[in-house]
Amino acid sequence: MAEIKPTAQAAVKTVSNVKPKKSSNAISWIAPILAIVLGYIIWRFALGSSSNFNKPDAAGGFWPQHEDPKTPIARMYQGGILVPVLIGLFLIVITFSIERVLTISRALGKGNIGEFIRNVQYNLANKDVDKAIALCDKQKGSVGNVMKSGLLKYKEMITNTELDTEQKVLNIQKEIEEATALELPMLEKNLVFLSTITSVATLTGLLGTVLGMIRSFASLASSEGGNASAQLSQGISEALYNTALGIGTSAIAVVMYNVLTTRIDGITYGIDESGFTLTQSFASNYK
Repeated sequence: MAEIKPTAQAAVKTVSNVKPKKSSNAISWIAPILAIVLGYIIWRFALGSSSNFNKPDAAGGFWPQHEDPKTPIARMYQGGILVPVLIGLFLIVITFSIERVLTISRALGKGNIGEFIRNVQYNLANKDVDKAIALCDKQKGSVGNVMKSGLLKYKEMITNTELDTEQKVLNIQKEIEEATALELPMLEKNLVFLSTITSVATLTGLLGTVLGMIRSFASLASSEGGNASAQLSQGISEALYNTALGIGTSAIAVVMYNVLTTRIDGITYGIDESGFTLTQSFASNYK
């Protein structure tokens, strides 16, 4: 009987060095609720303070019908019940912009990413993996985290005698992909609020304006004489505060979203470059 020889090398499983990160995202549902509540408090008790009007509504309640505002900012109160929603949307944009700026700043780590990658390349060229790992610990950013996971696998593959060079490179590449899959969601988390508010704020502002115009023309229909044009002008002015708030909030959301995504793209590019550096270095140094 002819001897049957195996035609493929048995797959060897290696343990991943990547550890899942435990993170809570309670801010994603707490912040919007608090922002809307705070928006109502600002609208009702700051803008809608009785001292801001010559004819305050003494009965008060959820939505006092104050008249004759003393200042332009007090006129915003008369824009209607959608004004606190718009103020809440503005506060949500500010909250998540600050939260993302802080998170992405930590993800950038210390020092210049390009210089960090060049220093790692230099140490790998000299086959000093431990010094390259030490550089990752000092960098303390997303690129450093991904690079460290890849370097630990890199170091493990150097002493592995069961796999060929191509399989070792694939193992390093897989380790980098797993580490990247854990880092990128953390960077992009909560950006959906900014991208959504860019459209929602404008539409909410326009809705508030339409409702204000309906209220103004209804008031015009029931008015008599020269007082009608004055009421119409005042009503239109108050209604347009909704549009101004909506467009202003949307503009800030668009700017912050673009700024943050640009910074994330820089980190992503650094992660991609670090992965290429490790695989190419191993393939050339440990054939």
